[in-house]
Amino acid sequence: MSVQTLYNAATGMQSMETKLDVIANNLANVATVGFKKDRANFEDNFYRNEMLPGSVDSGGGMTAIGIHIGMGSRVSGVQSNFVQGAFEQTDDPYDVAIEGNGFFQVQDPGSGQTLYTRAGNFSINAEGRLVAGSASTGRPLEPPIDIPPDAMDVTIAPSGEVMVRQPGQTSFQQVGQIELARFINPEGLLKMGENLYAPTDASGQALNGPPQLDGRGQLRQGNLEASNVEPVRELIDLITTQRSFEMNSQAIKAGDQMLELVSNLRRF
Repeated sequence: MSVQTLYNAATGMQSMETKLDVIANNLANVATVGFKKDRANFEDNFYRNEMLPGSVDSGGGMTAIGIHIGMGSRVSGVQSNFVQGAFEQTDDPYDVAIEGNGFFQVQDPGSGQTLYTRAGNFSINAEGRLVAGSASTGRPLEPPIDIPPDAMDVTIAPSGEVMVRQPGQTSFQQVGQIELARFINPEGLLKMGENLYAPTDASGQALNGPPQLDGRGQLRQGNLEASNVEPVRELIDLITTQRSFEMNSQAIKAGDQMLELVSNLRRF
């Protein structure tokens, strides 16, 4: 075994270590509302070409194959899976799940930037404004929706209309319209933490509008979208990844022992 063998196995260990980190994060967020699981993708490194396909052999003919020595592997990307998560019925009027494509829009009070989320666990702040559920930062829904302080019943239609019934009234009145944002490439969104995404050049610009139109999903009041992490599949992936890591580790140990043996033989 050569030093190159040690390097190849080391790149394999680094790749598997990244995959283990991704799997661990998926499992850590199995109960996170609206969380979308990630997958580590890999590619082989460049090759040392000792003989190219189609080389002329000793008989004057062309060879059918060549000799390519690989240089290990590397992470090509970590890809988010936006498959729909299961619905959890809560019966809370301010819990809203998206059935289909789309993201809620919230405004970050610090930067003023519009961010996006699949987590619909909303609440009402001291001003009566609908905000994303967070113990650290109040991020109001965009466009803003204010709930009257004397509202007795709140209804959110699948198409996003927010209706309230006040004392002395028998009918509901509309106080706002929830809009969703859709992206051509949601996998290009930047994960910010706290269930939030930011647009990038890869995701494209947000396509805003009411639910149920132009490919945007519909809303389900009194429900939350659960994480789409499948614990059993992640655990199986964890076991196979750990074994791959251990095999690369064994290759490094074997290579180190072989190099030591060759070094000792050269002394004689």
